[in-house]
Formats: sequence, structure tokens, C-alpha cells
Amino acid sequence: MKLLYKPFALIAGIIGARLGRSIFKGLWAKLDGSEPPKETTEEASLGKVVGAKALEAATLAGTAAAVDRASRRSFQWLFGVFPGEKRKGQDK
Repeated sequence: MKLLYKPFALIAGIIGARLGRSIFKGLWAKLDGSEPPKETTEEASLGKVVGAKALEAATLAGTAAAVDRASRRSFQWLFGVFPGEKRKGQDK
């Protein structure tokens, strides 16, 4: 079943990355009102750059986890098998 889940995981990864980027840009626009600073920009302060990267990492990681979990549950709903680890003590 893991091989059958691979296309679902690939599509979920692409969706999660795009969704995470758009959520981060929306959050940053509410916080600062401008584009997120890059670490190569001379005018950006260290705090602003580090804060933007920390917010970006947290947003992308949270979105990726939510999309991955939703894709696994969707796969289980479609095929009747959960494509992940089983609980300890549960038969394989």
C-alpha cells in the first residue's frame, strides 16, 4: 500500500508547500505590511529577518503536518487502509 500512497504524498506535498507559503505571506502582511525581508537585504534588521524566518518555518511545518495528515485520512477513506505506522500491539 505504501507504493500506492506515493502519488498522494507527492501531490499533498506540493499542495502543502503552496498553501504554507500563501499562509505565511498573509500572516507577514498583517504583522509588517510589507514583503518578508531576505537575509541578504542590507536595510533589514537582524530581529526582523530572524522573526520572519522563524514564522515561516513554523507556518510551513504546521501546514505540512496538517496536509499530510489529511491526505493520509483521505487515502484511508478511499482504500480502507491507513498508510502509516500502526499503534503498538495492533495486528499488521
